[in-house]
Amino acid sequence: MKNLYINTRFFFSLIGVGMVYVLAFFFPVLMWAAHLLLLICFLAAMVDYLLLFNQKNALLAQRILPEKLSNGDENFVKIDIKNNYSFKISTRIIDEIPFQFQKRDFLITKDIESGRNTYFQYSLEPKERGEYSFGNLNVYASSPLGFVSRRFNFQKDAMLPAYPSFVHLRKYELMALQSEFMLGGIKKIRKLGHTMEFEQIKEYVPGDDIRTINWKATSKTNRLMVNQFQDEKSQRIFILIDKGRTMKMPFNGLSLLDYSINAAMALSHIILKKGDRAGMMTFSKKTENKIAAENKSGQLRKISEALYNIKTDFFESDFNRLYQDVKYSLNQRSLVLLFTNFETLDGLNRQLKYLRGIAKNHLLVVIFFKNSELQTLIHKNPENMQEIYDEIVAEKFEFEKKLIIQELRKYGIYTVYTLPENLNIDVINKYLEIKARGIL
Repeated sequence: MKNLYINTRFFFSLIGVGMVYVLAFFFPVLMWAAHLLLLICFLAAMVDYLLLFNQKNALLAQRILPEKLSNGDENFVKIDIKNNYSFKISTRIIDEIPFQFQKRDFLITKDIESGRNTYFQYSLEPKERGEYSFGNLNVYASSPLGFVSRRFNFQKDAMLPAYPSFVHLRKYELMALQSEFMLGGIKKIRKLGHTMEFEQIKEYVPGDDIRTINWKATSKTNRLMVNQFQDEKSQRIFILIDKGRTMKMPFNGLSLLDYSINAAMALSHIILKKGDRAGMMTFSKKTENKIAAENKSGQLRKISEALYNIKTDFFESDFNRLYQDVKYSLNQRSLVLLFTNFETLDGLNRQLKYLRGIAKNHLLVVIFFKNSELQTLIHKNPENMQEIYDEIVAEKFEFEKKLIIQELRKYGIYTVYTLPENLNIDVINKYLEIKARGIL
């Protein structure tokens, strides 16, 4: 009887019978009608119970889960239900989704014909990495009478890991091949030069760079010939991720650390597709999760596993320790992309000597974040004195960010200053720009 549930239709019927009994107090002739209606209600409920519970495998259902969840993206969970009853049923589906989503009003209703399947899906958007445990898939079936429901339980205790964002990797790959990224339009990277890795001599066609004309080959063949170059392969690209307390700040449900991890995943995919070697390291009070820069077939999976286990702490990040480890770990000149966040010029000045030390031997790109809430205050039309003060304070913080960019450029350190939601595209764009200019 634990799977038996009485529907509201039965209680409404009893309320109707009760009203007939009240009328029968004034009109005694209705008393027999009230007795008859009450008997019909209980008989109908008994028949409904027998219809629903006289068959063992009357309803089959399964939850089809992806192999893993992609953090910060829409992930689709599919439900397949088959009706083995000899009549049409109405179902209410309540899936016990992981507690991290805090979704307590999950309910999907479906009508299923006899012997037919219904197939549908719903989406979940995780906001943190880790393990997500699903409970029961509960399906409540009702016959056309609708007086009672029978509960069916399926697939208890399924667990899924949530990894750094991976569902858009193919999209970023296609964008990178075209050297253009969609961000409110099309942003194209203009190639300012090329690397000096020679590929072949070919005949000139309109559009080739006239600076690459090979005059010796031209004189021999009596036709314009040009040198063709290809992008230099196997350059070392190293990703550093700050996991200190400044990276705990949340925007749209994701922390800056999670935005950085998602961007590192997308960037690593592009780096490996371009034939370069991708490596990574995280740091706070000490350096951890070290992955040597390689371009082997399993490198992206190795990076993904390392990113999955990164946790934020609340310590002040030790840039001195980072400088020492980078100095002894990276023996060759590399492109170093540092994901961190500086809110004030004083905060930068405390770490600047260590950043300059890294930039002496490597091409350093510091990636930090715009505060999207401050941007809202700056672009808002103030209507009272308080909003004017808020706008002035927001502009002060924004101006200090510009001073940080200028201070870094003074020492030859490149920067990416972007909104968290635009981080993936802007970081990949910067990598492609550096590669196209051949400045590594």
